[in-house]
Amino acid sequence: MVAGQDGSPGPPQEHERFAMEPFCPLLLAGFSLRLAKAFTVNESTPADSNWTSTTSEPQAPGAQPLLAWLLLPLLLLLPLLLLAVYFLRFRKHRKATVSAGDRKMPNGILEEQEQQRVMLLSRSPSGPKKYFPIPVGRLEEEIRARSADDCKMFREEFHSLPSGHMQGTFEQANKEENRDKNRYPNILPNDHSRVILSQVDGTPCSDYINASYIDGYKEKNKFIAAQGPKQETVNDFWRMIWEQKSATIVMLTNLKERKEEKCFQYWPDQGCWTYGHIRVCVEDCVVLVDYTVRKFCIQSLSDGSRAPRLLCQLHFTSWPDFGVPFTPIGMLKFLKKVKTLNPAHAGPIVVHCSAGVGRTGTFIVIDAMMDMMYAEQKVDVFEFVARIRNQRPQMVQTDVQYTFIYQALLEYYLYGDTELDVASLEKHLQTLQGTATHFDKIGLEEEFRKLTNVRIMKENMRTGNLPANMKKARVIQIIPYDFNRVILSMKRGQEYTDYINASFIDGYRQKDYFIATQGPLAHTVEDFWRMVWEWRCHTIVMLTEVQEREQDKCYQYWPTEGSVTHGDITIEIKSDALSEAISVRDFLVTCNQPLARQEEQTRAVRQFHFHGWPEVGIPAEGKGMIDLIAAVQKQQQQTGNHPITVHCSAGAGRTGTFIALSNILERVKAEGLLDVFQAVKSLRLQRPHMVQTQEQYEFCYKVVQDFIDIFSDYANFK
Repeated sequence: MVAGQDGSPGPPQEHERFAMEPFCPLLLAGFSLRLAKAFTVNESTPADSNWTSTTSEPQAPGAQPLLAWLLLPLLLLLPLLLLAVYFLRFRKHRKATVSAGDRKMPNGILEEQEQQRVMLLSRSPSGPKKYFPIPVGRLEEEIRARSADDCKMFREEFHSLPSGHMQGTFEQANKEENRDKNRYPNILPNDHSRVILSQVDGTPCSDYINASYIDGYKEKNKFIAAQGPKQETVNDFWRMIWEQKSATIVMLTNLKERKEEKCFQYWPDQGCWTYGHIRVCVEDCVVLVDYTVRKFCIQSLSDGSRAPRLLCQLHFTSWPDFGVPFTPIGMLKFLKKVKTLNPAHAGPIVVHCSAGVGRTGTFIVIDAMMDMMYAEQKVDVFEFVARIRNQRPQMVQTDVQYTFIYQALLEYYLYGDTELDVASLEKHLQTLQGTATHFDKIGLEEEFRKLTNVRIMKENMRTGNLPANMKKARVIQIIPYDFNRVILSMKRGQEYTDYINASFIDGYRQKDYFIATQGPLAHTVEDFWRMVWEWRCHTIVMLTEVQEREQDKCYQYWPTEGSVTHGDITIEIKSDALSEAISVRDFLVTCNQPLARQEEQTRAVRQFHFHGWPEVGIPAEGKGMIDLIAAVQKQQQQTGNHPITVHCSAGAGRTGTFIALSNILERVKAEGLLDVFQAVKSLRLQRPHMVQTQEQYEFCYKVVQDFIDIFSDYANFK
């Protein structure tokens, strides 16, 4: 029995109730027929019959037969009415079963702890539905059908899965000595598939850890699915890593989420630490926007002759507190990194989140189905989830996670692996720039066409489309999405003053590293400077002229000399120097009424104004852009890496190209890898029309090639 949400024992299992209920109307029907028969037996009924009169008055002759014939049709009708009521009740129950969980939580799910307290939904008493493998060519069509009506078919498919609880026993997990080792009381490993540790000094139950072997697509025990270690199980966790010869840990939760501990920090931040008999030393740590890679050297102290081993922990940090990642792009990139770094002959990959079933199961299923897609040109998510639930119950915990698996597989099928190493870029460009035949679109044109298919989510632009805010837009089609728009402090008593046409954009290493915005209008200059001040920007990148082809493209928001005040912000120009195609202007910005969250009253802000980018077309060569990006990065390092404000005129074409190149070149320097397509696709999911033309898209490749030619010694990139 699974505990109820409040920790109390839950109601009887659904299948137990349904096993009883179908017999109830039939029993009543039999009883009614016997009753009718009793009424019709009148004169022949003995005086000492079991039936007794409710009155002492004598019955009129023929009263009993008449009463019986009146009651008989009613009694025959009663079972039919009861059957009808039962089936109506059953249908209503099934409807509630499918949708009850979806109305209680934002984004359709509760993560880890809360979700684990919710009873699993029963399968239909008429038997499980059969879901067949999907050929990759039909994947998009099938996902579209399942997504209709608020993902109704996805929910039905998910709720048809067996929970996995009926396939094994949990005797070891439920032993008194082991109960405190479980993070959640109803997320337990099966006896038949649990990871068994060596016993410590012959102590009973010291072989227990909440972890299960999980198969890959074809590889037995490819993974170990584990709960996030508790403080008292950290030593067991490292013992498992050592004994299983694992070389890779995949971590899919943050240590704390919504102020609750999801996982104890089981590694040292620096230096060395000993956990039981295992010594763990930090070798390296690289923090990226979606994940962090930590490398450790581990050694068993109980056997000094054993050589130390290298271990890599890949920590995915972009899984939100509620729901699933907004896009599968980061997860697919992360999964590829795991595959690349895991040695061929190492032990199982250890995968954990908090409970070791929800996000853990989602990751494992995506990995297996990508392998199946490659080997068989089809996917069978339903069958694979059912199979691994036999190894660890509840793997893939919510219908939203289940849907996310399909979204990731579709993303991989439609766009494939577009990542390149720098050595193969020249050859790739030659292929892309090949001459297209009359019938086939190939190369850059086809790549860019795929980008233009990225859907603009107009339903997520409600704030920008309010009448009061539409007046603040230069181009009405280019406004921010609600989920990542830059929010200003609201002016007292003035509605809509928290809005500016600006979007937070992720960098290579940091979330919200850029602010992409339009060139200010005359009536939005004050908002522009309020944004720069409130979000502690020290760097502004300007990619347009104030006027282009005799049209206003950007209000001049700085003074040519002296100072100017916009609202509560005063801007004083300190210097203005032109170097090649870049004007560098230094401002002293003062807030005349500092906000409560700001302690300083003045701040130095530097503007980089790039003059070499015409409104139509691209810069003549890539070196100017490389120099601009380098100068901006140097400024950021000196001022604390607060958000960089980037604008052109509308805040999409040139702005998007600059941000894309910043992220692409940063990755080239750090990893020797690039993915122009996914870098731009990611930007378009954060703000409409980023990198607006095919010419700008091709320019991204050109600048990377110029960068590689200038810094041809790849070893120096790092």
